[in-house]
Amino acid sequence: MNCSFSQIPCADVDNHNGVLMVAVVPNITLKNIPRDLHRALKVRAKAHHRSLNKEVIATLQSVTGKEPRLDAKKLIAEAREMRSKFKRSVTLDEIQAWKIEGRRR
Repeated sequence: MNCSFSQIPCADVDNHNGVLMVAVVPNITLKNIPRDLHRALKVRAKAHHRSLNKEVIATLQSVTGKEPRLDAKKLIAEAREMRSKFKRSVTLDEIQAWKIEGRRR
């Protein structure tokens, strides 16, 4: 059964107050991962500010050629929207400082 709002397969779940439609998402369990590979994935995840799970998904998408395509027009529009919020010009040094501060959080 597909959810009415998408093509994702769904399952009915009775929560005693009615029936909910819950998306069924595929899962993979990895066993016997070499320690050095696990460590390398954790390092990559930290460098990319992602969870280990999201890093594994991104890596699999990359090697299978299934990476989400970037929409250049959308990125430019988002950048222009962000710039419009500043009431003064911002220096590159300020931007770098904000990026560093944001990564520490």
